[in-house]
Amino acid sequence: ILVHGAWHGGWAWQRVVDRLRARGHSVFAPTNTGLGERAHLLRPGIDLSLHIADVLGVIKYERLRNFVLVGHSYGGCVISGIAEAVADAIQSIVFLDAFIPDNGDSTLDLVQPAVQDVIRGALARGEITVPVRDAAAFKVNEKDRAWVDSLATPQPIATFTEKLKLTGARERIAKKTYIRASGYPNVSFEKALARVKADPSWRTYEVPCGHDVMIDDPDRLTEILLEVA
Repeated sequence: ILVHGAWHGGWAWQRVVDRLRARGHSVFAPTNTGLGERAHLLRPGIDLSLHIADVLGVIKYERLRNFVLVGHSYGGCVISGIAEAVADAIQSIVFLDAFIPDNGDSTLDLVQPAVQDVIRGALARGEITVPVRDAAAFKVNEKDRAWVDSLATPQPIATFTEKLKLTGARERIAKKTYIRASGYPNVSFEKALARVKADPSWRTYEVPCGHDVMIDDPDRLTEILLEVA
């Protein structure tokens, strides 16, 4: 199960989905409410809990067990919430250049100061979304930037401001992995990597590319996901 980051949708995973399916795996890359092909569902009040529920719905109705759960970027907050609900069903959890929230954290607490300023500005104006960050800011490879920018959509603002309630379910999952995109400078993700490197229950990898690893290096990402499964 591949969970996308902010401003993205299931479309971002297509190269990895194709590679995993070609090797015989069942793959789900759901798009969260209000984004991508579900942008027409945008409305006030779409929050982190709803995005967690989006993926829990896939898990329930597809009868999924013993799966690899991957969260990219903001998706680290989503999969941390999913772990609270179905930890026993998760075989392996993977944070892909992602936030690792603690109890009481919101995404707003974890993003870099420049992004915090953008979110707070949107809140002050009473807006229901955070404007799209362009692909160049994420260091996406140059040939894919126009494609990514054409599909990225504004992020529902309450997904960034809702605080998570976590009880440590994530830590109880036996297989935990952090993948850092070393071509994307980011203080939050550097801190997350340092934190898990100090914990022997985590595996860590670094991929020399931009933040959207699934777009920049789908071959290497596919290899890692099969390895940690």
